[in-house]
Amino acid sequence: MNSNGSYMMTYTLNSGIKGSITFSNKQIEEWMESYRIGSKYVTTVGKVFFGLNPELVADFKVHNESSEQREHISVKPITGTNKINEQIADAYSKYETQIQVDCKCGESYIMKSAYKKTKWGCKNCGEMVFLDRKVGMVNTEQGKAWYMTNRYYIERS
Repeated sequence: MNSNGSYMMTYTLNSGIKGSITFSNKQIEEWMESYRIGSKYVTTVGKVFFGLNPELVADFKVHNESSEQREHISVKPITGTNKINEQIADAYSKYETQIQVDCKCGESYIMKSAYKKTKWGCKNCGEMVFLDRKVGMVNTEQGKAWYMTNRYYIERS
């Protein structure tokens, strides 16, 4: 975090193009939610409008006090790391989403992911399964989940 309360976020698009942008803490939270649910994100940075489509983002990283790109090194005591780890786990679980995988190999399972994915590898056979946007979310015994399959052709836009 800079002295003005902003964070640098770097991202890589599916095409391999890399970019970076400075966001406030609130903008980072909004981006994380957009990425999780797969909705387009538009905000202002200074006087410039900035838009990012999560479906085109392969990965991203928010550089903070703990990242390798920090501006200065400061020594932090190790005490209380369990509480910090719990806080980190709680923060990530807040953004978790469920995925229902239905593969042509016969494997069918529900898993949790920190992000909404458009494609995934089956844990049994390794074949790619794809998000069926027409089906969307399905009801499962563990709650609502995004439906992913390779049992039929999924149009990928």
